[in-house]
Amino acid sequence: MYQTILNDASFYRQLVRFDEDLAEQAREKGCRCGGKLHRALYRRKPRGVPKEAEEEYARRWSFCCAEEGCRKRTTPGSFRFLSRRVYAATVVVLVSALRHGVTAAGVRRLEVAVAEIINRRTLERWRQWWLQDFPQTAFWRAACGRFALPVDATSLPLSLLEAFNKPRPEDRTLALQRFILPLTTTSVVHET
Repeated sequence: MYQTILNDASFYRQLVRFDEDLAEQAREKGCRCGGKLHRALYRRKPRGVPKEAEEEYARRWSFCCAEEGCRKRTTPGSFRFLSRRVYAATVVVLVSALRHGVTAAGVRRLEVAVAEIINRRTLERWRQWWLQDFPQTAFWRAACGRFALPVDATSLPLSLLEAFNKPRPEDRTLALQRFILPLTTTSVVHET
């Protein structure tokens, strides 16, 4: 069920619209110094995005303060990008989750399917991040109490996806990506 999202260009395009909204909100808010923000896009070459959506993922919205002496950069949170990772956020979340949610044979099929785009060392880094680094973040320590039932830290991010009580996998995926927005950029982390 989550595998279909990985190749769904319309899902990825929906994330672009969400990012556009976040960028507009950041621009309207302006710089912390009170200055106006000018667009300063980051070029990106994210991996794992369906071919039909690649062009829309070629830039990440960011802004630079127009005030002389400030010039601080503001990069809004993103549904498309998970910090500086080269793979699209959806890929990092779902491929990591799928490794927990399937049988041993299913894991092998998944690894064969994604091996063309994601090598085993990268998959292992993601697994380490979700199981060891993520639970140690101040963000997770503060946020994990928001859930009605405890989230199983040994099967992150699958247990986190399932903690969002949504009927469709797409809705759970969006809820998780909305939840981790503060981790997608240092600009958001410093504001919280």
